Amino acid sequence: MSEHLMNTYARQPVTFTRGEGVWLWDTEGKRYLDALAGIAVNGLGHAHPRLVSAISEQAGRLIHVSNVYGIDEQARLAERLCEVSGMDKVFVCNSGCEANEAAIKLARLYGHGKGVESPEIIVMERAFHGRTLATLSATGNRKAQAGFEPLVSGFIRVPFDDLDAVRQVARHNKNVVAILLEPIQGEGGINLPRDSAAYLTGLREICDANGWLLMLDEVQSGMARTGTWFAFQHTDVKPDVMTLAKGLGSGVPIGACLAHGPAAEIFTYGKHGSTFGGNPLACSAALATLDIIESEGLLAHAEKLGNDIREAFTVSLQGVAGVTVIRNAGLMIGIELDRPCAELVGQALEAGLLINVTAEKVIRLLPPLIMSEQEAQQVVDILTPLIKKLLA
Repeated sequence: MSEHLMNTYARQPVTFTRGEGVWLWDTEGKRYLDALAGIAVNGLGHAHPRLVSAISEQAGRLIHVSNVYGIDEQARLAERLCEVSGMDKVFVCNSGCEANEAAIKLARLYGHGKGVESPEIIVMERAFHGRTLATLSATGNRKAQAGFEPLVSGFIRVPFDDLDAVRQVARHNKNVVAILLEPIQGEGGINLPRDSAAYLTGLREICDANGWLLMLDEVQSGMARTGTWFAFQHTDVKPDVMTLAKGLGSGVPIGACLAHGPAAEIFTYGKHGSTFGGNPLACSAALATLDIIESEGLLAHAEKLGNDIREAFTVSLQGVAGVTVIRNAGLMIGIELDRPCAELVGQALEAGLLINVTAEKVIRLLPPLIMSEQEAQQVVDILTPLIKKLLA
């Protein structure tokens, strides 16, 4: 690695030169099975021919113009995202943390419009919303926050999946204007509510009763990863605000903040903006991604394959002491152990498999949506003996 790069990543000792489907090749020609997808980014795998064609054709026409002008690809993307989400309006940006920054600003503007002088947002323990100062402050990870104080004020933290804690805040705090949460906590360890429908319905009811916005961070759970376009669609609940990124552009940086109902009218001219956000190249990648997911049936495939992988690990690890729980929502899969297991990342890499460990004890798998059943079984076959050896 270059000595001129800032030391911000604990990089694995490998550099990839090309990819095809769910496979990557390093500088030595060794092949790896990708069960991480660039941390839920490469939903279409690597070098998907239809995506490559869309990006190449757009680059040959127009890469960037300012948002001072109309951008046809951005308008078409906004229309398509509203079509599949049921939301009303879209602000297009470059990343997940930018999308969440937009949501936070939108909530504060909403609060000031209601006469709340110091608007506050309820956020969750173990949440992850980004690394800008505001999104870091909303994140529930002291390790990530350490050294960056003073953090941004205006956030009230409660336990995830605890409606009573939210109701308690509602009774005693009149400055709250919104709730921001991930419907499934990715960085926090693939944490799912015990009953997602009941939890989101309860939050929706609390927000409606108090005039708050319900804001869902679907940066990791969105774009078909759980078997629906967005995780909230497994329920009857609709958020006021939803944020996207990661899988939206299949590797081309793009994020979006979507809003519904009155929340869609909060931003007005001059209140928010982005130099690169929504440029023709990124929007073409996102449009192609949406088309490919739909035409190749990847929504249903993601749900079935994720369940199959969970079941396969349940069988292969049955009776193994030290395996706490195996859980999934589509292709968001977590294998929680009773001890730290970060060393498995390097061991899996050596065995030709890309995985991740988060929250110290959770093996996180985020395979590409295009992964086949045979390739999924290879993930199970490679990883199972490594887990057994660690726990032995």
